[in-house]
Amino acid sequence: MPCHRDRTLFEFLILEGAQAGLSWDTILQKRENYRAAFDAFNAEKIARYDRRKVQSLLANPGIVRNRLKIVSAIQNAKAFLSIQEELGSFDRYIWQFVDGEPRQNSWHSMRQVPASTPESDRMSKDLRKRGFNFVGSTICYAFMQAVGLVNDHVVQCFRHSQLARKKPRTEN
Repeated sequence: MPCHRDRTLFEFLILEGAQAGLSWDTILQKRENYRAAFDAFNAEKIARYDRRKVQSLLANPGIVRNRLKIVSAIQNAKAFLSIQEELGSFDRYIWQFVDGEPRQNSWHSMRQVPASTPESDRMSKDLRKRGFNFVGSTICYAFMQAVGLVNDHVVQCFRHSQLARKKPRTEN
């Protein structure tokens, strides 16, 4: 579903980074633990995490205990806040990669769905330039799918036609 809430966009960006090298099912099972451990994905709070908080997160069995991914979430919170300050919202920034409207794909099989696209390549490059980590093109494309920047439901799926009819919202 197309998402325009900054906090939800941030949540999915962090979860996609945490998922790198793991199954999405693993992260979905840990999603509520992530929300509790990462202050409901409040970027302002996460950006202030210190060494003690990192140690606490590394000891939390409810999340992926990878130091690089945890430190990345903190760095990404800082970069996220910087974009909000610069542009007014992360939503405005992230939707520019699809010109403000979800890309409507018409895949007939999951085998046709790409792992990355030129849009996810551009997004990855720009996010990295702005200080984000764990935002390779494949992660960015998975993020784009998760937050509705692309409609990658196969055409036989009932969601494909539902989402193809939706007009994008611009509120935050």
